[in-house]
Amino acid sequence: MLSRTADHLFWMARYTERAENTARMLDVNYQTSLLPQSAAVAQVGWEGMLSISELMPAYTAKYGEITPDRVMHFMVRDEHNPSSIFSCLRAARENARAVRGSLTTEAWETQNQTWLEVNRMMRGRDFELDPGQFFEWVKFRSHLSRGVAVGTMLIDEALYFMRMGTFLERADNTARLVDVKFHAVQSDFFGAASEKDQEYDFYHWSAILRSVSGFEIYRKVYRDVIQPERVADLLILRPDMPRSLHASMNEVVHNLDMVANDQSAETQRRAGRLRAELQYGSIEEILANGLHAFLTQFLDRVNDLGGRISRDFLVPAKIAA
Repeated sequence: MLSRTADHLFWMARYTERAENTARMLDVNYQTSLLPQSAAVAQVGWEGMLSISELMPAYTAKYGEITPDRVMHFMVRDEHNPSSIFSCLRAARENARAVRGSLTTEAWETQNQTWLEVNRMMRGRDFELDPGQFFEWVKFRSHLSRGVAVGTMLIDEALYFMRMGTFLERADNTARLVDVKFHAVQSDFFGAASEKDQEYDFYHWSAILRSVSGFEIYRKVYRDVIQPERVADLLILRPDMPRSLHASMNEVVHNLDMVANDQSAETQRRAGRLRAELQYGSIEEILANGLHAFLTQFLDRVNDLGGRISRDFLVPAKIAA
């Protein structure tokens, strides 16, 4: 496969997954903002949304004061924000158009229809009238894109690069979500908390779980009240939780192995080592050493993997040399 074709497929999948994850994070902030809470707590939530995406400097330079409406506009509509839902879906469609011949008709039409629909929604007031429904639509279109690709495309390098892009992006976003949301809780989640704190924490952790479609999974796995350390365990170490770091890295390693070439051995080794640490790690050990430090290191290693994948597969050999 030509490196530029692999590059377009890889980034088409990453941008589609990024749009979904942005919708998930905005949705949880929007839903929690409807709960009784102080203005300071609500502000922390919206600041966290920008911190997750590392967009605080870009936002403050353009909009100044952080308000829910401005953050929503910046993360959904803003064409100059490369991580906005609109920009991500546009980039996904442009990458798909560049490799139209490598996609099945169904896969291409799904990407194209998503772009046409989001354009119509942005011209109208669909988003403002019902943000929750819009976010559900974005998630549905991402699910549809993945399902159509798996259900109609030949199982070859094209699909492997798409899957690799999807799960590398998912690992990155889940790690950012866990890091920021755990920091957002003011009380020490291992200490005693007041009844009011416990009530707030229940809604806080429930919202986090729902943002990754994990609420029902948590109930099924743990059959107990929601406890922060178990939320961390579910989203980091459980291989059977589809959006966990462990499950995402399992997919990255598998698809990386399927497209391995003469220069990818070091990339495979690093990916395999990161997966092994998740496979044999324990949440008690991670929390004892510091959750923030663990997730910061994980993000650095995922970014390193992304760069190495680009050098090994997505950049023409002469340029790489």
